[in-house]
Amino acid sequence: MADPGIIALADELAGQTRLSDADWNKVEVTAQTLANFLRVKHNDTQTALGGAQLPAVLTAIIKDALRGLRVPDVSHLPALYEILRVGANVCVDHDENRGHLLDSGFLHEIVTLLERYTDLIPSDKSTVFLPLSVAHLKVVRTAIGVLLNASMGYEPVKAALNTDEAPVAILRLAGAIYPAGAWAKSPPPHIPPGEFDESWQLRNGLSSWAWRAIGELKYNAPTVFGQEVLPHLLTPIRSYIPPFGAPPPPFDQATPLRRTLVSADLEAFEESCSLLEALALDDEDVRLSLARGTAFPDEHGGVRCLAEILEFIDRGDYHPLWKDLPGDSVQRERSFDFCKAALIKAVVEIAGEEKSVDVLWDDSDEKQPGGAFVGQMVQWIKKHKDLKDSNRDDLLVCATLTLGNLLRHGAHAVTLISPPLSLASDLASLLRPEIDIKVKHGVIGLLKHLAYAPQARSSLGEADIIRRLANSNIFQPTSDVVEVVQVNAIGVIKHLCGGNAKNCYNLILPSDGQEADSTGLHQILALIKRSDSTAVKSEGTRVFVNVIRTLWHENTRDGEPRKAAMGIVNSPPLALALAQLVGRSKKYPILVNEGIVALTLLSLHSANVVLDAITTPLPLEVKNNSAPGSAGESEIGSPVTVPTRAVDTLVNLLKGHGTNVPEEVRANACILLGQVGREDGVDTERIPELVKLKAELRPLLVGAADAEKESRLKAAAAGALQRWG
Repeated sequence: MADPGIIALADELAGQTRLSDADWNKVEVTAQTLANFLRVKHNDTQTALGGAQLPAVLTAIIKDALRGLRVPDVSHLPALYEILRVGANVCVDHDENRGHLLDSGFLHEIVTLLERYTDLIPSDKSTVFLPLSVAHLKVVRTAIGVLLNASMGYEPVKAALNTDEAPVAILRLAGAIYPAGAWAKSPPPHIPPGEFDESWQLRNGLSSWAWRAIGELKYNAPTVFGQEVLPHLLTPIRSYIPPFGAPPPPFDQATPLRRTLVSADLEAFEESCSLLEALALDDEDVRLSLARGTAFPDEHGGVRCLAEILEFIDRGDYHPLWKDLPGDSVQRERSFDFCKAALIKAVVEIAGEEKSVDVLWDDSDEKQPGGAFVGQMVQWIKKHKDLKDSNRDDLLVCATLTLGNLLRHGAHAVTLISPPLSLASDLASLLRPEIDIKVKHGVIGLLKHLAYAPQARSSLGEADIIRRLANSNIFQPTSDVVEVVQVNAIGVIKHLCGGNAKNCYNLILPSDGQEADSTGLHQILALIKRSDSTAVKSEGTRVFVNVIRTLWHENTRDGEPRKAAMGIVNSPPLALALAQLVGRSKKYPILVNEGIVALTLLSLHSANVVLDAITTPLPLEVKNNSAPGSAGESEIGSPVTVPTRAVDTLVNLLKGHGTNVPEEVRANACILLGQVGREDGVDTERIPELVKLKAELRPLLVGAADAEKESRLKAAAAGALQRWG
């Protein structure tokens, strides 16, 4: 049952508008009694107060306090403080009352109140220390507390406050009232001696409540915050960049107040890093703005946001005053490391924004290819490539992933591997077995982007990238848990072997003292056999496609190395891998075609090996991958039968399955069958098997060769029949 005395007190506040000084004193006393009562849970009374006229009365009093004033008059602050306490307590754990406060406009008026205080922040110094009195601080802190209590777990209030841009006002105000680390500077911001301890306690508490409120409201950060908040987020981060220096008096002693402020700095730092990461990942405008700021400092009012983020990643460190804090120091250090990792992720995302490339990659100065941003990433790699000395894998991860995301043109790749940057050998030195997988991930990803540019392949080959990859253990069973890194490493080798015979030799031929079965080729072949990943199997086999195309090309004339390499490649295991690529890739005619072309080239030297490969039953995983079901028009497969051999895929091609399959693929299938079907090309004991296969395939080739319309397929089918004799 509701308390009648409390209800009567609430009624006394009704109609209090255009208050006189005496009325304000009465409001203070009455509201204080109500607020104190509501500190203890009284469900019935709380419900009765919220459902009556109290929310409207609270709203009217706040409006009166702001009428005609920039911020509330100092004489009204005690009453306003108590009114805000009533609002905060009446909606604690009470969704119905949260709704009443929202409907009455009370929460909107609180946002207006906070915005009036943000107007006190100088526009040219958005993070300046705001010298508010204790009475004003109490009002601001409690106003934020109301918004926190009203929004916790209640979506209608969250949506309304985000519409009113309350999170931005809270963030700006908290950063100006409590600039993290400002207290430790010499001299600290001036506060009247009589208010010193209380002022800092209030500022600390306000900061904590502000970040909690922001946490409740930032569930859709890109629609709430924009690029204008970026300078505010850098203040807490800045306080963790050495030199730290000794705090001035009275903070030169490890007092409870100093410990409180050190904890508040850490909380603001963690929250700022989290919000910066979210904005960089989710908001294109923020990414573009941060990139533009590198060339145009006025983008953020003179604050070099991205440069300061990079400075923190480079030099930021654990704060020496953490030693005075209670609790687990290891956990604090781990949290700090997570925050730095979050900012690294933000930088990588900024570099990955395609519209930012022209700003971040600057070729205007011949003495600094790529510009300052690129130069810093390159220098991090060069300076810290020997991790035994620096132990800065964080910088290597940031630099390699960032450069990988930034590469958009072949000219960029050439810049990175050419003097004065000459990055190829530095990246090669980071492909040691003992290097952490996070670093390898960044290095190999960057190498994949570099290798994609044909102009870069010779330089990367000269840096011995392929053998370094093979010796890095990335293709060993211990690395199978990092499939994405293995696939990227395969991609590097695939690109490097395209049209470059020397790189093919580095993959295939053992170096001095190396066992033949430990080469990169054999490691990839072993990985393909044991992996359950279609991506690993297909991409790994495409390496062999590029190798065969390069070695079998008429311009590849290197004598003994070429002959030795071709002898190793022309083997049953490799031909079988190509046949399985053809069998598993019915959804991807391009891959089928690559496998067919490579098998055709192999058959020029050994039709036996290819015949065995295409007639060998496919492994279970290939059959399952080729099973009919949700096949699209471009898929190669029978709606009735499942291919059990690679040659069955060739049969399906000749039968016309897959209406969108290019004619070139069908024609190449005929050429392969023509090569394999030559009886003078296979061993005598295989003749009966070949005769049986030709009997199955001849009607399909005849049908294609007898087509009325001249076509590439018709010519290829006729050529195959002619070779069969």
